[in-house]
Amino acid sequence: MKEQTAKAGTAAEAVSQGKRRRRGGGLHVPTAFTILFIVTVLAAVATFFVPAGQYSKLQYDATAKKLEITDPHGKTTKVAATQAELKRLGVKIDIDQFTSGSITKPVSIPNTYERLRQNPQGLAEIPSAMVNGTIDGVDVIVFILVLGGLIGVVRSTGAFESGIVALTQRTKGREFVLIFFVALFMIIGGTTIGFEEEAVAFYPILTPVFIAMGYDSIVTVGAIFLASSVGTTFSTINPFSSVIASNAAGIVFTDGLAWRMFGLIVASVCYILYLHRYANRVKEHPEASIAYDDRESFRAQWSLTDGSGDVPEFDAKRKVILILFVLVFPVMVYGVMALGWWFPQMAAFFLADAIVIMFVSGTGKNKMSEKQLTEAFSNGSSSLVGVSLIIGLARGVNLIMNNGLISDTVLYGASGLVQGMSGPVFILVMMLIFFVLGFIVPSSSGLAVLSMPILAPLADTVGIPRWIIVMAYQFGQYAMLYLAPTGLVMATLQMLDMKYQHWLKFVWPVVVFTPRVRWRPARGGHAHVRRVGNADVARPPRSRVQAAMACTRFCVRARHRACGSGRQKEQDCKFESPYAIIDAPITCVGRLDGRF
Repeated sequence: MKEQTAKAGTAAEAVSQGKRRRRGGGLHVPTAFTILFIVTVLAAVATFFVPAGQYSKLQYDATAKKLEITDPHGKTTKVAATQAELKRLGVKIDIDQFTSGSITKPVSIPNTYERLRQNPQGLAEIPSAMVNGTIDGVDVIVFILVLGGLIGVVRSTGAFESGIVALTQRTKGREFVLIFFVALFMIIGGTTIGFEEEAVAFYPILTPVFIAMGYDSIVTVGAIFLASSVGTTFSTINPFSSVIASNAAGIVFTDGLAWRMFGLIVASVCYILYLHRYANRVKEHPEASIAYDDRESFRAQWSLTDGSGDVPEFDAKRKVILILFVLVFPVMVYGVMALGWWFPQMAAFFLADAIVIMFVSGTGKNKMSEKQLTEAFSNGSSSLVGVSLIIGLARGVNLIMNNGLISDTVLYGASGLVQGMSGPVFILVMMLIFFVLGFIVPSSSGLAVLSMPILAPLADTVGIPRWIIVMAYQFGQYAMLYLAPTGLVMATLQMLDMKYQHWLKFVWPVVVFTPRVRWRPARGGHAHVRRVGNADVARPPRSRVQAAMACTRFCVRARHRACGSGRQKEQDCKFESPYAIIDAPITCVGRLDGRF
């Protein structure tokens, strides 16, 4: 009996190792830093071959109360800030959008593109762009570092651990309810205020909770980053996407609003169902996780409990600390929506909250010393330095292309590509164009003011309403931003130490709007086994006969991995199926001659 049990253990271990080897034998993508460096180098190389050129740019000078025009050669002129002047320039935007401050970034002026002398970016410009990109993103970087410090202080008090244990006990059996509300909140935030960069603040508080509930890093990113991105893709009243793009296209943002709302509802339902199916699969069968290779390292980084049961008491003091920590998030959302906050204001508020929590932690029972608290803040900030640098390096790619004068060339080529096309083809090509432009200009508002004055008038030539171009801009750009290294993806993956190839496997269906999991018919015509990443996961059968058939099929596949491919007919091979086919795992006992 002991010998048989030992064989079973060895066989199960062999099956597990075989799965890990198969996972490790797939696509290997470098780290986020290496990917961004490669992209920066490629962008620099492109400046040697892509023709240089620029459009004239238009911007409102609030001090002089005039419109300032900068031609492709850098010469500036100022004209009256009137609607008649905009009409003369061919810019079909209401002048109030400039004077009220709704549009602050330079707007491309149609029919002003000029070829310029090539301005290639050599080896010396690459590190310079990386540094300048980091400087350009200093507001976001400071916010992330302060956030890390705040997290470090709260974690040092033990409030996280005790609070998470209390939460998991209350939500046992209803774990996905929390994921549902988090995803719904992010979708609403994305469609209304473009809630994406701000969502970074939620990883430190939600990731340990999701781990304690039995989920993986994919579920964490899916519920936060991807959910907010789905909302932003179908922006309804988002001032940084649909509103500014509509203004730049010369229409009011309510044009096409009903279609965007309909698309938002459909996309939200489909995405949450997709996330629900994956989350349940991972909870029931952890080995089915796309990121199973990194499961232990992910838990070591983010889990706040070690399973030993040694968790601090969730006393009144820790409850107060946790309340002070959680309250900053709804206040932050209110500040962004109602008070016009941006990253400096959010960073200052988070810092103030950290100081208050330090004072609470330094008083009463189990008080912490000043040195312990300041070190906790420093350690928390240092843990997010890599994430901060990723954001700066991503902006360096855009600096290379802008300084090389090739960004406008791509836009000019795109406008010429769609001229003369029929309506349906025109829309599809426009989505593809915005998909490419989303890599070059990852900023939604930046792409809107650069491209809409040039591309939106082309819709008139094929009899298509301009609001359709706005929707093509949203769908195309955000399909790219799910993937683009120049966007927020790399910072997110760096924070959770997730491999890029794992993210691609999960997000690809969202990009192409097709299911990722394909049902594979089993031998005999029944479809009870489906492929999930590199794992075969059993679908619950309708009868015990089907269960036995599914168990047999698993044994046939696993026999060679666990016991070898020899012909010793009398050598028994026993191993457990890791899949709960009926109500409990089924044990398959087989012989090497294939009889079960």
